[in-house]
Amino acid sequence: MHAHDPKLSADHSNEIGLYAKRKSVFPKAIDGPFRRFKWLVMAVCLAVYWGTPWIRWDRGPYAPDQAVLIDMGNRRFFMFDIEIWPHEFYFVAGLLIMAGVGLFLLTSAVGRAWCGYACPQTVWTDLFQHVDRFVDGDRNAQMRLQKAPWGPAKIARRALKWSIYLLISFGTGGAWIFYFADAPTLQHEFWTGTAAPVAYATTFVLTMTTFVLGGFMREQVCIYMCPWPRIQTAMLDEKSLIVTYKDWRGEPRGSVKAALKAATPLGDCIDCMQCVAVCPTGIDIREGPQIGCITCALCIDACDKAMADVGRPRGLIDYCTLENAEREKRGQPVTPVLRSIFHPRTLVYLGVWSAIGLALLFALGQRARLDLSVAKDRNPEYVTLSDGAVRNAYTLKLRNMEERPRTYRIALQGLEAGAIFTDEMDAATAARVLTVDVAPDTTRQLRVYALAPRGSKPADFAFVLAATDKEGGSDLAATTFTTAQGNGQ
Repeated sequence: MHAHDPKLSADHSNEIGLYAKRKSVFPKAIDGPFRRFKWLVMAVCLAVYWGTPWIRWDRGPYAPDQAVLIDMGNRRFFMFDIEIWPHEFYFVAGLLIMAGVGLFLLTSAVGRAWCGYACPQTVWTDLFQHVDRFVDGDRNAQMRLQKAPWGPAKIARRALKWSIYLLISFGTGGAWIFYFADAPTLQHEFWTGTAAPVAYATTFVLTMTTFVLGGFMREQVCIYMCPWPRIQTAMLDEKSLIVTYKDWRGEPRGSVKAALKAATPLGDCIDCMQCVAVCPTGIDIREGPQIGCITCALCIDACDKAMADVGRPRGLIDYCTLENAEREKRGQPVTPVLRSIFHPRTLVYLGVWSAIGLALLFALGQRARLDLSVAKDRNPEYVTLSDGAVRNAYTLKLRNMEERPRTYRIALQGLEAGAIFTDEMDAATAARVLTVDVAPDTTRQLRVYALAPRGSKPADFAFVLAATDKEGGSDLAATTFTTAQGNGQ
């Protein structure tokens, strides 16, 4: 056996670390169809995020006029003409399920396009990278500044850049709180120092998370922190449209000068490294599919430009399925792009997604704009009055989901010879039908007593709530009437 060498063990432990040291990424600016598409998606996403709370929507005098509002105080969610109440949370759950299935659909069709174009981390990272270029210059200038010692010039640039980061981050956190209150009102309160403490706390937390994640961690979030790339990678197969390097065409690599001197023909890849230089996560797409690739396709723009410069055909790096890449390699006809996108698995996802959407639309169109719930008193279960009549007490909740006042009738169904009255009435005026008014967009709690004559037996019955206006609508809530003989059966 060999003697143990501490030096060799120390060297070996230095070579195999617990984690890979981060390599700074300085993406090079590039122009092309995919870069311009990223600009478009970024502009749309930021416009929607920052602009939505300021859109006004007239719902009448009794409801807020903000188009999209999460009203936590009144437990409402408004989206244009749609209003979601707490008991209708299944609509929100359905939308979340649709979002999840939509991501599966998108991944099945075009790979990690969500990560590459519309993910908030991608959008804000891309925005901050443009700030880097504005302040520090393009890739080479950024690399030189990174290596340069700290001095007045470097400190000034860093201070300016990080100040812009903070300004963007503050705008990000500040915009989020406007979704939870009337935007103009909250803006005035925020700057005058009269807003709720939670508004300042939320803005601070979101400002700092945006500043750190978008300004400094960037690709580390995509590669190490986010679980979605691992889920997406498991969903990809040879029929998924992804950014692909056609190695059979590009290898062996070599520069144009090397190709002229080579004894055997070289591939189309001139090893210019432009695909690596423009990648926002710093990967080399030529190494094959990998978790760091967000399929933003900037490497396609860079490679197409390089191929045009040397007079070679585009598409060495391209959106392509692995199946089509193999067919192209063998000289066989490839599957058209639309057919590649709409393969059986994608159609299944599309069907599920559409079915959920149609079900939600149907439920939304059929839902009642009023609701009734009944809670029977359990202590005491009944009261026997001086004349022998039996009284049971109930708490009714009358929900008016319209943005205007409504008048309702409360009637008994069953409990023959029974009558009802409220705290505002005398038992002598009890009747089988009551009329009550409910304010707009509110739930009114009403104390109601059911009265039955001497000798009445336990019974099952129901309260029926019906609107008196032309829109109508009704709801029914079953309950029981208790006497000395027990509960209703």
